[in-house]
Amino acid sequence: MTIPPPLNAASLALAVEDLAARDPDLADIVARLGSPPLWDRQPGFPTLLHIVLEQQVSLASARAAFDRLRVVAEPLTPTRFLELSDTDLLAIGFSRQKARYGRALAAAVDSGALDLDGLDRLDDDDVQRALQAVPGIGPWTSTIYLLMALGRPDVWPVGDIALAVSVGEVKGLGSRPDAATMAELGEVWRPLRSVAARLLWHDYLARRGRAA
Repeated sequence: MTIPPPLNAASLALAVEDLAARDPDLADIVARLGSPPLWDRQPGFPTLLHIVLEQQVSLASARAAFDRLRVVAEPLTPTRFLELSDTDLLAIGFSRQKARYGRALAAAVDSGALDLDGLDRLDDDDVQRALQAVPGIGPWTSTIYLLMALGRPDVWPVGDIALAVSVGEVKGLGSRPDAATMAELGEVWRPLRSVAARLLWHDYLARRGRAA
């Protein structure tokens, strides 16, 4: 089944049905938990900056810092972000490294070097290249943006720890697969790997007693 981007509630439901018919382990997730959330995000600078904040920290701590940022910078535009001092950003909860990454992103968008509004006209690989040209944006960040903000149906964040843990649990591997193994295992779910990821995150949260 091929799903045109961006994913929406209707196409997600169809894709979940297709994957469940193909993979008994994913079918078991659906039987126990139902369809996963769409987990969509509004494309643009605030969302991409939020994803940068989520790199290698808990989602809760990233959300807390992002919420504090929205209090002092509303509307959250690249220009407004660049007006904040290092002291401001540290008080909000940015590390010095994340402050540098945020400034690099804001400067790229502000100057036009990164055209976020034009990304939806590019294919997945070109979006990855455009985003990763900005310091501080690597494969995980660009893939999450593709998956959640642009709604692309077939991206697979091999470096996402929670996803890898879930794959190991659902497939009974006994350990968390590395990135190379994740890439190999994900092939079976093409061209709906983004939907498989949502199902696996859904299961990961449920096993830990956390709301999706």
